Amino acid sequence: MIAVIGCGNLNRQDDGAGIEVIRQLHSRGIASETVRLFDAGTDGMAVMFQARGCTKLIVIDASRTGVDSGAIYEVPGSELELPYSPGLNLHDFRWDAALHAGRMIFKDEFPSDVKVFLIEAESLGLGIGLSASVMIAASTVADRVESLVRQSRDADHT
Repeated sequence: MIAVIGCGNLNRQDDGAGIEVIRQLHSRGIASETVRLFDAGTDGMAVMFQARGCTKLIVIDASRTGVDSGAIYEVPGSELELPYSPGLNLHDFRWDAALHAGRMIFKDEFPSDVKVFLIEAESLGLGIGLSASVMIAASTVADRVESLVRQSRDADHT
């Protein structure tokens, strides 16, 4: 089973990039008995539980590093997982903490094959809709994720 999880907040403009990728993948008919698509919003705990029992996990989220908006990073999950550090906001228990906690709690039931796609945001202010550069990047990431899913399915059938 492959879990593809989009994270973000649709009310914060480009922060909804991960959720847009999930929408596009749904419209392409990628979901199946072996591929789970999930909109986690800002709920890191949901990421942890949706990944449990899967062999592969793909997480998509927005980032803000200061480079040009629409830039795409494809990173192994092991490079980004972090121990939980409490805070007082909606991102208190994020997907990066969920990767770490899921591995500690679920052990072999948590996927070791984790890939993260980060899309550089132009704006994270209040508002609905993605900027043009982030919408293009979301489509590019959806293409890449679809390709990874198809490769995995082909490998499983050989």
